[in-house]
Amino acid sequence: MSAVRSLRKLSRAALLGATSRNALPDALEHVAKVHRAHHPRADLRPLRRAYVLAESSHRGQMRKSGEPYITHPLAVTLLLAQLGAETTTLTASLLHDTVEDTEVTLEQVRAEFGDEVCYLVDGVTKLEKVDYGAAAESETFRKMLLATGNDVRVMSIKLADRLHNMRTLGVMRPEKQARIAKVTADVLIPLAERLGVQALKRELEDLAFAVLQPEEHTRTRELIREHTADPDPLTGIASRVRRMLREAGIGAQVLIRPRHALSVHRLRLKRGDREGLGPCDFGRLLILVQEDADCYAVLGELHTCFAPLVSEFKDFIAVPKFNLYQSLHTAVADEDGQVVEVLVRTRRMHRVAEAGVIALGDPHAAATRPEESTEQPGERRDPTRPGWLSRLLEWQSHAPDADTFWTELRDELAQDREITVYCAVPGPDSPAGEALPLPAGATCVDAAYALLGQAGHRCIGARLNGRLAALTTPLRDGDGLQLFLEAQGTEPSGPSPEWLGHVRTPAARLAIRQWLAASGTSGGDDRERKPEAGAPEADDRARREPVAPAAGEQAAGATESTPVVPGRPDAPVRLARCCTPVPPDAVTGFAVRGGAVTVHRDTCHAVTRMTSAGRTALPVRWERGTAGCRVTLRAEAFGRPRLLADLTETIAAEGAAVVAADVEPPREQRVRHTYTLHLPDASGLPALMRAMRQVPGVYDVTRAVHRAAAN
Repeated sequence: MSAVRSLRKLSRAALLGATSRNALPDALEHVAKVHRAHHPRADLRPLRRAYVLAESSHRGQMRKSGEPYITHPLAVTLLLAQLGAETTTLTASLLHDTVEDTEVTLEQVRAEFGDEVCYLVDGVTKLEKVDYGAAAESETFRKMLLATGNDVRVMSIKLADRLHNMRTLGVMRPEKQARIAKVTADVLIPLAERLGVQALKRELEDLAFAVLQPEEHTRTRELIREHTADPDPLTGIASRVRRMLREAGIGAQVLIRPRHALSVHRLRLKRGDREGLGPCDFGRLLILVQEDADCYAVLGELHTCFAPLVSEFKDFIAVPKFNLYQSLHTAVADEDGQVVEVLVRTRRMHRVAEAGVIALGDPHAAATRPEESTEQPGERRDPTRPGWLSRLLEWQSHAPDADTFWTELRDELAQDREITVYCAVPGPDSPAGEALPLPAGATCVDAAYALLGQAGHRCIGARLNGRLAALTTPLRDGDGLQLFLEAQGTEPSGPSPEWLGHVRTPAARLAIRQWLAASGTSGGDDRERKPEAGAPEADDRARREPVAPAAGEQAAGATESTPVVPGRPDAPVRLARCCTPVPPDAVTGFAVRGGAVTVHRDTCHAVTRMTSAGRTALPVRWERGTAGCRVTLRAEAFGRPRLLADLTETIAAEGAAVVAADVEPPREQRVRHTYTLHLPDASGLPALMRAMRQVPGVYDVTRAVHRAAAN
């Protein structure tokens, strides 16, 4: 009702006009009074000039509600003034419809009020349907978000503009009401949440709730009316808390904060019909203190004098939300079992919680204008480019059309929580570890495209918190992530179509789709199963067939190495297949049937097992021979096309011959290659293993160990 009364006052004042040429117009007095409460030394002359221009330009125009049109920019300006907006924002809000709906031009606004006001007015001015057709609305939002990227005050004005329009939505046709309410719910309300403007968000939610779910809204309002007809038990609990804090010597203001309609509706759905809503569920206690330390002192008193519900405690002071929100949340039960939710914050935190970026003032304010700033020492500045907005501005430039942009925008804004991961890429010229904001549910693939842009196509693997992880692994807040990339200078293997089912960010989704479309790969195909031109047969064939030795080479046997068992010159000596020892490995022998000696590496598990069983270990030494040696190596890698070809080329370049190869089926995009190799000289083994590790996608190369059966 107070909003309706304010609107009527503005309407009457607008019709009466100014009382004096130099005095503030009567219609602007209320706005000026509210503005002075937040900014006592603000210069009101720009506001007066803006009102005079807006009133004369809109004169004769009427809203569908029957009010003079000037009441709309006045109401929008009053909303922003109540939230503490500075003078430039209020000046632009008075003029925000002049360029769109009157003969006033942007050049006139710039000449009279400067570049900042002109930028804000241009940012909220709609694009013409005659130029953009059905895409006008989505392209207008794209334009507005781009402007918000440079100055968040653009979106502040838009949110206040939409709130006043939603308040007067009842004069529209039902179908138009539903369309506007749907856009408000899908786009504007999430933007209000992300910018932290809770005061506007709450009312927008209730107004959209009434239009989109009228039956549920009516039922919820009836529940609230029934509750207010009885004494509120929170009144007594609030009095007890005030007394408790006073006795503890903590200066605090204890308020009862009623839940708004949609909040009550959501809580009712959460509780279910069986449990229902209790008498303390229609509101929460809000405790305001002066200093951060007082918040924790209040928390200690609450948890001492009441029974705390540990599962309900959240510390958003130590870890603020991504929209700057800070507060302590807890829930306590009294001796009668009544559970009360409590919010504890400083007055500064409360101002930011209600007004968000609006409370933080002009993002471009100079240090020489302290009277225009609401910021206290140590406070954060206006987040002109928060992480979610930077991501949005990045991917929107790749949206091919208005429909794609609109769909991806709603998907992006549907993510209501944000996480931060610390991401790095190996290599001297690669991005160093940096904090990377992402929406909750994002995966390693999302991180790759957020950090690297189109270079994310080269991502072939990830290490998460020190352990190898699939690229589709969801990330959690605070994770440490290392990405592995293919080498530069080669055509990237590109993303797998299956990634589309695991990404959460529009930037990643659009980049993957564009790659797949350009390569002619449908979303249901797996690029990694296709052999490329010039590559050997596909990896799945390599799993079944050994690779034959090169022409002129012999298959290697046990005689290729020269282990000698002192005292048994005639005994046949065999190299154990479980550990494939080569010079200069430390080795041990064990006599087997037929008088032969099997030689194992000292580190082989078979040595420990046979020694424990009482078998006699025989000393073995190496004697240099000319026939070379055989070794089995295992390469662990991230699956990609041409991996088999690149590894075999590297092996050949190091002078080794492939006797046999086995490629296991991929698991979570990782693959294991096992090669039995013939080396002309065992001393070349370390260099060979280093070269194999440098092949893109390979993250480890080890000597193969085959575990024998337990018996």
